Amino acid sequence: MSKFNVPQREEVSLNNQAIFDNLEKAVGFVPNLYATYAHSENALANYLALSNAKTSLSAKQKEVVNLAVSQVNDCSYCLAAHTAIGKMNGFSEIEILELRAGRASFDAKLDALAKLAKNITENRGATDETTIAEFFNAGWTKENLIDTIVLVGDKTISNYLHKTTNVPVDFPEAQPLEVVQA
Repeated sequence: MSKFNVPQREEVSLNNQAIFDNLEKAVGFVPNLYATYAHSENALANYLALSNAKTSLSAKQKEVVNLAVSQVNDCSYCLAAHTAIGKMNGFSEIEILELRAGRASFDAKLDALAKLAKNITENRGATDETTIAEFFNAGWTKENLIDTIVLVGDKTISNYLHKTTNVPVDFPEAQPLEVVQA
């Protein structure tokens, strides 16, 4: 049970109300985790600026990172949200489960990205040299490496926010990872 309420539009600042209105138009609703950022006057705008910033990674590649990081950090909210977003980006349910496990047998380049994201997260940035070498050998660049690290940080922020607040998940529940690990 959450100790934090999910603020409604009328409970947040005018700036956050405008962001809620934009989210409503773009997404169709204000996800509970985004609404939770609005307990702060600035956090929602700051997080969305980071999350929507230009990057060398495509939307599909970003989901590879989001899924691997959210699994390592065991964030039920982000796993549910990014499973839905991953499907919208063309990944199958089995591929999503594999990405959550930090691999992608169906695509060598995405496999290196998933392994890197998982390794960075598990080792809190002290990334294994072999994993970095495999990332570069798969055709990724130093720019991609830096953008991946920034994305790991971005996703970790949301993972920690949910793990701390435990607000209700408003996306379909992600299936257990044991399905592919068995």
